[in-house]
Amino acid sequence: MIKIFRFRKKSYSRKELELFHFLGRNPLFKKLDYKELFLFASNMHLRTYNENEVIFFRNDPSNALYLLQSGHVDLKIDIDNSNKDFERLHRVPEGSAFGENALLEESHRVYHAFASSPNTSLYVIPAVNIHEIFSSNPAIKAKMLEAFGEIYDNFAQSLFRAYRSSYGFFSLDEIYNRQR
Repeated sequence: MIKIFRFRKKSYSRKELELFHFLGRNPLFKKLDYKELFLFASNMHLRTYNENEVIFFRNDPSNALYLLQSGHVDLKIDIDNSNKDFERLHRVPEGSAFGENALLEESHRVYHAFASSPNTSLYVIPAVNIHEIFSSNPAIKAKMLEAFGEIYDNFAQSLFRAYRSSYGFFSLDEIYNRQR
């Protein structure tokens, strides 16, 4: 028997509420209410990946946002652009999103993503659905792009801290000017 809970004249099942809780733990979705989260939940697909299966490659079009339900995902860069020798940048914690640049239209991946455990479960939200939600709900777009900006601001601050602690290994001026 499925129990239905009522919130502001809208009923949500226990499964939907669990999904809202899962989404709400992620910084991208934290500022959204249930009505707004429902728009994303109805476009989410659960997909299971095998160990070492490619989720996406660097330079692929950013066609989806991913949220790790269970298992492990490693984000990697290829050291010599050959797609043969990789260095791990980050192991994605459960409940976290990756591929956030899918929020931006016509963007491409900047790293590779691989499932690094058997039966890695990911929620996938297609970018086309995200952009449809954004086009009809500018307030949602504003909230999520603000969260996206905060994530990247934190990333830049971490990069600068790492640079200061290993001064001289690379030139920030060269990296910064390539982006302009």
